[in-house]
Amino acid sequence: MRRIAFAFICGLGLGAFAMAQGKIETKWNCAKPDANPMFEVGDEAGHQYALAQGTCAATSSASGEKSGKYTEFDDIWKTMHTGHGRFNVTMDNGDMVYYTYETSGSSDMKKPLSNKWKIVNGTGKHKGTKGSGSCTGHQHEDGGTDWVCTGTTAAVGKM
Repeated sequence: MRRIAFAFICGLGLGAFAMAQGKIETKWNCAKPDANPMFEVGDEAGHQYALAQGTCAATSSASGEKSGKYTEFDDIWKTMHTGHGRFNVTMDNGDMVYYTYETSGSSDMKKPLSNKWKIVNGTGKHKGTKGSGSCTGHQHEDGGTDWVCTGTTAAVGKM
């Protein structure tokens, strides 16, 4: 079975971050995971747990996203999967924005990917920021993924 856990990162490739309340959008390119161990659960053929960890680069961002690092857990059941993870984004100015995300879908590489994300906090001028949205994406044969993420954000802390 192909290693699909990484396909639902970035968070999830995750959303762009705006410095004030508003609509957000960004595009991410995520390389093949640096680590992606998979474990057979043993209850039925085709049931696996997987971990994935890797990096992404923002390819389009009007609000300062530069790069991200993700860590996720996936439950792969034959042709379907569910998962969750964390995505830590570094902004152009060095501040961080922290996301959580959840995924579900098909393990077929030809089918589109999707996830839902939330901004849970940040550092510097992004401290206390909250937000939510979703991403759609696709997998590459080399193990990487591309994502388009949209949502909203509101600064509830220091700006």
